[in-house]
Amino acid sequence: MNPANVPTASPEHYAPAMSWDRFWQLIDRLGVAEDGRVACAELEAACAGLTETLAEEPVEQILGFGERLAEALYTLDRAEFGTLPVAGLRTGSGAPFPQSDDSFLYSRAAVVAAGRHTYESVLGHPERFAPFTALQAEELLYVHEEAYERATGEEYDELTFHCYESCSNEAAWPDLHR
Repeated sequence: MNPANVPTASPEHYAPAMSWDRFWQLIDRLGVAEDGRVACAELEAACAGLTETLAEEPVEQILGFGERLAEALYTLDRAEFGTLPVAGLRTGSGAPFPQSDDSFLYSRAAVVAAGRHTYESVLGHPERFAPFTALQAEELLYVHEEAYERATGEEYDELTFHCYESCSNEAAWPDLHR
């Protein structure tokens, strides 16, 4: 996959085949509580199950899932969330512990994994995002890639229209992208 995840075509080329309703139905299969708390082993198993389910879908739906996931993560890529400290952590000097780019991405994935209600309730409310800074759902990022590889027997190297890497949503990070 292109590490920069930069689209090379128009948004119409990336029109997701999967509806938001179907995307959230599949996310609900993870069984993650609305507060996002889940044991790592449970999340890994749930993501493996979701991968199997998604691998049975037509390839367009698998790609559509990846597109919806990227868009959801991109939407959460906001300075007001990314500049929050990690909940419950302090540096050696007692200062709040900042999120890294990776931990911020995995925290956003945890919000998505917690389902549509949680995702929608967090938007515009940094205080609701704050507990997720101590959580992660990295495994969710690979579900559609692994499903694609199982369904096609080919390596996944597709691009999504929305880049979900931390700080890529230029409009939501105005101080970074001047």
